Amino acid sequence: MPFLLRVELPDVPGSLGRVASAIGTAGGDIAAIEIVEKRPDGTALDDVLLEVAEGTMPDSVVSACNAIDGVRVVFVSGYPVGGNLTLDLEAVEELTASPDDALDKLVDLLPRTFRVDWAARVHRVKGVVHGTSAAPEELDFVDIEGPTRLEPETPDDVTLYAAARLDGNEIVVIGRRGGPEFVDSEIARIGHLSGLAVTIAGE
Repeated sequence: MPFLLRVELPDVPGSLGRVASAIGTAGGDIAAIEIVEKRPDGTALDDVLLEVAEGTMPDSVVSACNAIDGVRVVFVSGYPVGGNLTLDLEAVEELTASPDDALDKLVDLLPRTFRVDWAARVHRVKGVVHGTSAAPEELDFVDIEGPTRLEPETPDDVTLYAAARLDGNEIVVIGRRGGPEFVDSEIARIGHLSGLAVTIAGE
């Protein structure tokens, strides 16, 4: 069964190797690793997609990682079977393949590019004009100048939101249920991809 771990670790040579060894010793099999963010304080965030035996929870993997000095598992969750870590460049390639549909294609690509539960394009007047299957049918348009995190719609809402501006009348919104929190690099990436999609679409 696949799981996604977000791991905080020292940004020094050998750190990732120690994490990989710990995961292997605990019975996990690494399928992919992606660097999410490198921080000024000398730490990094990495996403690790791993497989564990059917029926096995990743607790032993988490414990093994947390036992390494300077390493902390920030988040762990199940990951869709067959999912893969889609790099931004791959997303751009798909956008350029169909420029007429680039804005809708952007929405379709965002869940797997950012490992979120859903994405939607929201118009100032029309509301949701395109969304993935799990996206809410109704979302409020928010005036934003650049990519940003959005406050949950209700105080007890467990979904985290981020958004980017497409133009003065449309934004794209993504939702991640339960975490992990959107880091600065993810906010920058959604802004960059959204800008590229607008350019590719010729809007």
